[in-house]
Amino acid sequence: MQTQSETRAIAPEIQSIANTIRITGWIAFWIQLGLAVVSGLTLLFAATGRGFAEQPIAGLGVGIFWAGCGILVLLFSVYWDFRYTRIGKRLGNINPALHPSKADTVKVIRWGIIAALIGMLLNLLGAGSTIGVLVAKSISQPPGVAITDPYKIIRALDVFVAVANINGIAAHFVGTISSLWLFERVNQH
Repeated sequence: MQTQSETRAIAPEIQSIANTIRITGWIAFWIQLGLAVVSGLTLLFAATGRGFAEQPIAGLGVGIFWAGCGILVLLFSVYWDFRYTRIGKRLGNINPALHPSKADTVKVIRWGIIAALIGMLLNLLGAGSTIGVLVAKSISQPPGVAITDPYKIIRALDVFVAVANINGIAAHFVGTISSLWLFERVNQH
């Protein structure tokens, strides 16, 4: 026989916000995880290719460093997205004792926003330094087809560092947008 507390349903607005948090968490989780894998593999290829290249990649070490830092923060953001799904599940539970408070939920979402913004900043620093190196290499080449210094040629490995940073920026942008949207939705209730 069911007790009165077991038959009691969750308020529709709480169920709605629980579903929103859970679904948004899953969507952001998978998008950011996919972009993290692409960014990580691209960076790994660029970093390992440096050892096989006959010439050093001058100046791209800074871009690789910032991209690596951005990917580490991105992995934290992916974990945080998964945490959103758990918060949504707890909020959708019939037992109100298991519901996280609104203040705790807002605090978790704020940390998600902060992590995404920090990650975006790190990848912007990496992209900026990488693009700076690529521009310097491109303007140092003489016009025409004769290349006098092979160290000034823009190679595919140079571009891979920029690609890793741009993918990191895109992933952190997804995290920022999803966290800001959740922040707005939670504050409306």
